[in-house]
Amino acid sequence: MKLHNLKPSTGSVHKEKRIGRGEGSGRGGTSTRGHKGAQSRSGYSRKLGFEGGQMPLQRRLPKFGFTNINRVEFKAINVSALQALHEKTGVSEIGFETLIESGLVSKNDRVKILGNGILTAKINVTAHAFSKSAVAAIEAQQGSISVI
Repeated sequence: MKLHNLKPSTGSVHKEKRIGRGEGSGRGGTSTRGHKGAQSRSGYSRKLGFEGGQMPLQRRLPKFGFTNINRVEFKAINVSALQALHEKTGVSEIGFETLIESGLVSKNDRVKILGNGILTAKINVTAHAFSKSAVAAIEAQQGSISVI
């Protein structure tokens, strides 16, 4: 071992190079920013989506489609889920509050009952909307529907 071989153990030195502290530091002059241009100036921050002056992607692509501001989103609940809820809890009156308590919907959802699945229990359902097949399945078991 000689003096020129000595060095600190790995991981013991955490000092980062200080930029802009003279030519002798190796990071002086332009302070790692290169020459001229917006990125070399103080206060520069790249704009979101900026591509160096090239037309940005969000402006190259065409706008398309239509968004209806009056659209009403429904949470779909199938008749099979109502049957499972009836078998689990034994309730025959299934309303919006019952669906919230069971965790099928949240309080801000609008509920539409769909006719997928088999219903064997007589239940009375209260929801925001019903499909024709759901109404047929519920009324076939002498159940009733009511719209909120």
